[in-house]
This record gives sequence, C-alpha cells and structure tokens, in this order.
Amino acid sequence: MTTYKLYNSFKDLPEAWSVLSKNDLFFQESYLKAMELASPTNISWYYVGIFKEQKLVGIAIIQRVELYLKDMFREHTDGFFIRSLKDILSIFLRGNMLVVGNMTHTGQHGLYHTKEISKNDFCDAIIRALNDLRLKIKNENHKKIRVILWKDYFSDQVPFGNSLVYTKEQLNRVEVQPNMILKVKDHWKTFDDYLTDLNKKYLRRYRTALKKAKNIRKEELDIEQVRTLNDTMYQYYKTVSDNASFNTFILPKNHFISLKTELKDAFKVYGYFLDNELIGFYTLLINKSQLETYFLGYHPNYQYTYQLYLNMLYDMAAYGINQGFQNVVYARTAMEIKSSVGAEALPMVVFMKHTNSLLNALFRQIFKLMNPTKKWEERHPFKH
Repeated sequence: MTTYKLYNSFKDLPEAWSVLSKNDLFFQESYLKAMELASPTNISWYYVGIFKEQKLVGIAIIQRVELYLKDMFREHTDGFFIRSLKDILSIFLRGNMLVVGNMTHTGQHGLYHTKEISKNDFCDAIIRALNDLRLKIKNENHKKIRVILWKDYFSDQVPFGNSLVYTKEQLNRVEVQPNMILKVKDHWKTFDDYLTDLNKKYLRRYRTALKKAKNIRKEELDIEQVRTLNDTMYQYYKTVSDNASFNTFILPKNHFISLKTELKDAFKVYGYFLDNELIGFYTLLINKSQLETYFLGYHPNYQYTYQLYLNMLYDMAAYGINQGFQNVVYARTAMEIKSSVGAEALPMVVFMKHTNSLLNALFRQIFKLMNPTKKWEERHPFKH
C-alpha cells in the first residue's frame, strides 16, 4: 500500500530522507535549512514523503509561490501597450501557485523515487498530496491555489508514468527557455585543455576578456567576508535581477550568508575586486558531479569595461574543469553568451494548469505571451 505524508519544515523530515537525498544537494537538509532561513518572502516550502509498506521510497519538494505584480514584471523600458498587456496578464495570474520543484533554481530538483515504487504510483501520490495541500492552504490561510506547476524537465523526460495523466489532470505541456550546460570532455584535465580546443576566434575572445580584467583581483570569500560584503553583494544582485523582464521572486538580504553558513564548502562565493573595492561576485553550488552556477551580481559601471560577466563564465568553466566535474550547469537566460563559452542548450518543458477549467483552456497561449521564445544565435567555439 502506497501512502504519503506532508511536512511543513526540514525539521520534521524522517531520518530516511537524508539517505534518499544523498545524491542531490537540493534535497539535503543543510540546503533546505539554509533556504527556509533565507527564502524569498513569497515562497513557502513543503515536503512530501512517499511510503510503501511504511518504508520511504520517494520524496518531493512542493513550494507555495505567491505571485505579486511588482515581482513578476520588472522591465522598465516597455511601451504603454506592452505594459498594459503585462498588467492584464499579471492580474490573471496573480495569486497562489503550487510548484512541484524549486523555483529558485533551474532544473528538476523536486522529485526522486527508488525502483521500489512505479512512476505511476509515485506521481499518483504526489497528485493526492497536491490536492490535500490545496485544501490545507484554503482552510488555514484562506487562499485559493490558482496554478499547479510541475517544473523543469528536459524535453525527452516525462515525469508521469502514464500519458492519461495529462488528460485527467488537464495539464499543459509548455516549452520554456533551455538549460545551458557545458559538458566537460574526457580529455579536459585542466582549463588549458579547454583553451586548446577553442578555435582561433574564441581563443582570441578569451584572451581579450582576460586582458580587460588584468587589473581585477579575484578571490574566494569566506563566511566573514561574505558577512562584511553582504550589503554590496545584495545591491549588485538586485541590479542584475531587476533587469530581468520576468521573475517570480526576490531573494532576501540574508540569502548568501545563510547558504554559506549552512553549506560551507558546498557553496562557493568569488569576489572581483578593483583597487580593493568589490565590483562583482558570483556563486557556485557543489552538487556531486555537477557544478551548479548560482546567482551573481556586478557594478553596472564596470561590467562593459572589464567584461565582468564573460570573465565570470570563463572562471566558472575553469573551476568546473580543474576540479573534475562532469558538467557546468549555467542554467537558463543569456543563452548566446553562455553558448560562446561552450554551453549547449538543452530544451526544457514544464507541465502546468490553471485550477479554473475555463481559464486553463487559454493558459498555454497566455503563458507563451509571458514567456516568449527568445531568438538567439548558437555559437560554436570549439575546433571541429
């Protein structure tokens, strides 16, 4: 018999959770603790344990996301018509959403189960848990869930064991921006091996970026430095985040301190200094064989002059290769420049529905307006 249990905090998770989550940092209690202590104010965390004969055989992360107009659309250069359209769309979507997965990071980090339970039984339990959670939120918080989202699957992945689930649950399969991933080649033992594989054009591009940043001092920051520099880091993060045309959350000010405190060496923070002044930073998450790039920020007055963002992408690649990771996960956004350092675009999809059946019929088209396909040119930096 398959049963499930809902948990409201990492503190309540069963001991067996840590065994099942050992291969993915995003399920581990240290990460969940850090996020609960420094989560965006509009995101609440819930956890589902799936049991078979009282043995934990599956786990899931579900987030309640409260969508607000000021958080969703932050592009200040839109014309009147576009702004008006976005206002209408945000009113339509504004409210509470349940997400199977993690809104704060690209990729599928919300579901895991052992071979002891079938995909059908596992997903059926998640769906029942979602329905229970909807009722719980309605009764306790007096909020109605408007949207259900199963987040971030590679296009050749299907989270459901049976295609009938699509019909039964009225889910829309929607393409989203790809995940940009640099696959580390077997013969890349050091970053120099990577550079050897670059063609002349992109090797010249790398050398130009390196030359522009020659006066920049790069340094890994420890927890005390993160605390000292936190206000500046947060300001730079907000500068980059506010330039995004669509976003669902804003990190709280203590976010980087919390992750560094709880994850320690599994969370890397690198600062870029000019004359001892911090002008940029980037962060990394160590997830077994995967190097996950995380949030970054920089002073806008120095970005172009010193090619800060491009240098960060190269430094991330260098760390991933030199430390023996299989992949450097650059996540979505800025596809063209990430492609220029060798990242491949892996298509991703989400599965979603509006809980109002009539509005759900329009949902796919509405989401496409909110998440338009971005035209970009794929780069090919390596020798053939």
